[in-house]
Amino acid sequence: MFVLDANIFVEAYKRYYSFDIAPGFWQALKQKAEENLLISIDRIYSEIDKFGEDDELKTWAKTEFKDYFISTDRVEVFTAYSEIMEWAINQSQYNKSAQSEFASVADSWLLAYAKAFNSTIVTHEEYKPEIKRKIPIPNVCRAFGIPYINTFEMLRRLNIRFG
Repeated sequence: MFVLDANIFVEAYKRYYSFDIAPGFWQALKQKAEENLLISIDRIYSEIDKFGEDDELKTWAKTEFKDYFISTDRVEVFTAYSEIMEWAINQSQYNKSAQSEFASVADSWLLAYAKAFNSTIVTHEEYKPEIKRKIPIPNVCRAFGIPYINTFEMLRRLNIRFG
């Protein structure tokens, strides 16, 4: 199971797979979600929903993909979240504002869901071992053995082709 970070939706929409240029990308996401191969989480939906105006991404998320933003209100996720937050707080590498931000954004919950359900995170973030001002998803993935890939690797693994 692939679990998508907000940046997968936002980057695709704003940069290379806008709805008017690549509707097949969005159709493929929904199809693979219907096949139980990918999802995202409720807190990612909340981040997309917060983006001010009602743009195409927000509308698509609400009308086409809403059922695939899965609730994080589960014991397994809370347990994993506690472990991840304990780890984050005990990492002296990260400054206090990075730790505080990490606790308040969807990233920590995305990681907890992936850890709890042995899923692969799909994100554009990269592993940055020396960073102090942010806790990147891949850094936590490496600490907990959570697999992570980017959009293009997910498309390859799911055999999604546009042509």
